[in-house]
Amino acid sequence: MTVSGLRERKKQRTRDALLRVALELFTTHGYEETTVDEIADAVEVSQRTFFRYFASKEDAAFAVQKMVEERFVRALAERPAEEGPLDAMRNAVLSSWDTIGEAIMEVVPVELYLRTFQMIESTPALLATHLRRATEMEESIARLIAEREGLDVDEDPRPRIAVAAFSGVMRVTGQLWGRGTDPTLEAIRALTERYLDHLGPALEPHWRD
Repeated sequence: MTVSGLRERKKQRTRDALLRVALELFTTHGYEETTVDEIADAVEVSQRTFFRYFASKEDAAFAVQKMVEERFVRALAERPAEEGPLDAMRNAVLSSWDTIGEAIMEVVPVELYLRTFQMIESTPALLATHLRRATEMEESIARLIAEREGLDVDEDPRPRIAVAAFSGVMRVTGQLWGRGTDPTLEAIRALTERYLDHLGPALEPHWRD
């Protein structure tokens, strides 16, 4: 391996160590109570080194979630053109869950990822950011869907409506997984698939039949 390759591996190890320690401290001591100095000290690096990898504590708190979201967007962009919007989003998220496990576990244990999700949901400052990020994500996906379908997202409301319905299902399944007793990725994938399978029927005008 080249010198530059070794240098990059060292940087990645440092970033991963900072992220694991940050999430562990956030979930055990509290996000507000944890300082950047405490994170840096635990990894035996300087505060300056922390900020070389993360813009803020908040950036570290959402780092794994951002990785998951980026994996989904890439998968959606690669879906076959003949798939309809809801099928494309459904297949993209399920295929992402099939491969994201290894990517998450290279950085943090899945159990820590679950605790981080619960911590974000229960921390007002992070929850506000979480909702803002979700809104921004929905807009990006709506524009991607509109591009796939050859539509003007500002003239045709269907991309935003479809993405809003899909995102609502994802929020519900994430919350249920976070409150559940099975912290595995297999559990959230199965729950996501089950709820997405009910998206179409839930939008039918009548349920009693």
